[in-house]
Amino acid sequence: MVTDAWDNVNVQVDGTTTVAQLKRDALRAALKQPPLHEREYVVKFVLDESQTVRALGAVANAPFIVLPARRRPVR
Repeated sequence: MVTDAWDNVNVQVDGTTTVAQLKRDALRAALKQPPLHEREYVVKFVLDESQTVRALGAVANAPFIVLPARRRPVR
């Protein structure tokens, strides 16, 4: 789930894929363009994005939520 697009996207990864790469691929798929400021987004509940999905213990079809790192004001 990428909250900026409010869209679920499927990203094919293997156990050696880092969370940072997963985030990059999810943003690219949801926003239909390469992410300009990748650091402005985080993967919910993951503090170290250099970890692999295997190291996190993620199983097949595990959901990851990509959201802005800072809350945005409502206008």
